[in-house]
Amino acid sequence: MADTVQFDLVSPERRLASAQVTAVQIPGADGDMTAMAGHAPTITTLRPGVLSAEGPDGTTDYVVTGGFAEISAEGISVLAERAIPKADMTKADHDAMVKEAEEALANAKEAFANEPGPVDDAAKLLADMVAVGDHISV
Repeated sequence: MADTVQFDLVSPERRLASAQVTAVQIPGADGDMTAMAGHAPTITTLRPGVLSAEGPDGTTDYVVTGGFAEISAEGISVLAERAIPKADMTKADHDAMVKEAEEALANAKEAFANEPGPVDDAAKLLADMVAVGDHISV
């Protein structure tokens, strides 16, 4: 059997996972990455997407909206702004996330009219949230 590593996923509401896994696919802000046992120490921010944890009992997917992942040779800890098991994700949940992203974009356009950086960031957040819905077919 492949080497396993400790994986923990928490959100402000609850702990979603604590298990031994063989790999975790992480939607990083700078690109997707796969973390496994023996990984070099890394900290990355998350973008909205699907985080997949592969273990001896199969693969479990979670929808995350942001946060951080700390990766080491011994463990993977993900602190998500919001995380929902993909199996529990509903269209209403996704619609609420998209609405929040739309509001964030509108606020950024108003507050940062002459500063494209924050507006671009908010537009990317909205695009990522829409893509998550397409990816998970809600």
